[in-house]
Amino acid sequence: MFRVLKTLAIVLAVLFTVAPALAQETPAPAPAEAAASSAPNAVLPVKAAAGLSIGLVMIGLGLGIGRIGGSAVEAAARQPEAWGNIQTGMIIAAALIEGAGLFGLIICGFLLN
Repeated sequence: MFRVLKTLAIVLAVLFTVAPALAQETPAPAPAEAAASSAPNAVLPVKAAAGLSIGLVMIGLGLGIGRIGGSAVEAAARQPEAWGNIQTGMIIAAALIEGAGLFGLIICGFLLN
């Protein structure tokens, strides 16, 4: 079940972030057509995709760091004398996940602008 959800999250993230990035720009309309067009509505799918992507990044961060914490507690229960090494590895891994998540949020922020 977890594998299916993980695959679905990856597919949705790719669909919602790559499609707006690869969209072609349309030529600027004539001034008479500009008043009649609905320009604010054209940006809505990109902003919706960015919002959904931000949510997916946060879900991934929560799952990753939660899994690290759970594994660290399990390891400490098996070998309490190695807690210092386990804690150091856990903090480094959590920092790497946070860095990747921050990068994802920055990319989603670029989609919003």
